[in-house]
Amino acid sequence: MEIVEYRPEHAEAFRALNEAWISKHFVLEPKDREVLGDPEGQILAKGGRIFMALDDGRPVGCVALLKMADGGYEVAKMTVAEGLRGSGVGKRLMQACVDEGQRLGGRRLYLETNSGLAPALALYRAMGFRDLAPAETAYARADVFMERPL
Repeated sequence: MEIVEYRPEHAEAFRALNEAWISKHFVLEPKDREVLGDPEGQILAKGGRIFMALDDGRPVGCVALLKMADGGYEVAKMTVAEGLRGSGVGKRLMQACVDEGQRLGGRRLYLETNSGLAPALALYRAMGFRDLAPAETAYARADVFMERPL
């Protein structure tokens, strides 16, 4: 298992991995379609990063860091293929975010999630994220807001 920076050939896997988990629990929203349809333009060109988890070269997980106006980075579009959840891949992806956020001089990591995603919440809390007050968001499913200082 290795964590690598996104390359254009990962676009389909990035979209498919995210559509699978979102569609299982929620409804794909317009903002999802916009980001998943153009990760290079919507994330990378705006100063963000994407990491892919590869198992023997096959994409099995991903996460994005979106550059924020306040000097932080939003953790977004994080998922691991269903058969590998609980295997530590998510923790490795999150550690890549922490490391990259620090390397880039970010002041914090921020994320929005849903209270029904207990395993994700447990991972975020174990990685040092703390709850914030509710905020305005582009996602109807987001009801938990968290941050981690860098």
